[in-house]
Amino acid sequence: MIGVGFGEKRVWNSFWLRSVMIKSILLATFALALLPAQSQTKATRASLDTLPTLAYPAYRERGFKPDEFLRFRLHYGLVDAGEATVTVSETGKTFHGRPALHMVGKGRTLGAFSWFFKVEDRYETYMDKSALFPWEFIRDIREGGYSKQQNYKFHQRKSAVTNQKGETYKMLPWSQDMISAFFYARTLDFSNAKEGDIFSIPTFVDEEEFTLRIKYIGRETISSRTGKYRCMKFVPVVQEGRIFKEEEDLVMWITDDKNKIPILIKASVLVGSIKMELVEFKNLAYPLARLD
Repeated sequence: MIGVGFGEKRVWNSFWLRSVMIKSILLATFALALLPAQSQTKATRASLDTLPTLAYPAYRERGFKPDEFLRFRLHYGLVDAGEATVTVSETGKTFHGRPALHMVGKGRTLGAFSWFFKVEDRYETYMDKSALFPWEFIRDIREGGYSKQQNYKFHQRKSAVTNQKGETYKMLPWSQDMISAFFYARTLDFSNAKEGDIFSIPTFVDEEEFTLRIKYIGRETISSRTGKYRCMKFVPVVQEGRIFKEEEDLVMWITDDKNKIPILIKASVLVGSIKMELVEFKNLAYPLARLD
């Protein structure tokens, strides 16, 4: 960089690294820490004509309803560094005659962090209203001088997905995307979970198929801006060499009720620690496990 001295360059690089971490945690909020497990593989190309056709899975009970709104605030130290919102809405759109819900996740940096590395990300998914798998995924991200757009069409009964380039890939049966994984996780039954139990979600992202795995740690009471909650504690099962080297480097507390909403996420990264907490919610499907 022309005109930047050694000290200034070191400060710039520090802010850039922090912004990358912020972006990663914003994404983690949507997808319950979307980090590949060791089963991560590059997806292989396929032809729909050669793939078998599966029967639709059964109805899944939802932990959410249309018009739900969640807003999270990300803190780096004492500074509000970013914000993420997640919404659910009804849509008249159908796929193969099956009604779909529309989910939108947005992430952005705030204040001084936007001066150095502005993040404006938008993720959308259309989920099958009954079986809760994605039919279409749309990604539009702008991070500093970098931008990326994706549009995936899921052929769920064929276990395949076609990207915006017209390329078709095989995937794990009934795979989720970055946003739908967040909502699908809220359908999992944790009522009889024991410490150390691992829950898995097949996922397809960036032409890679893998299994998202989260480990149940126990139950704790957590205080946040919006109150005190009875929560379940989880950590991701991570792959070596990723941003989070150890499981305990990223910890999530989810409400111990049918909503299963993240109340607090804490992450230890190279440049310190980052915390994201729920600061606003509307139109929840069930009463929260709130203690005050």
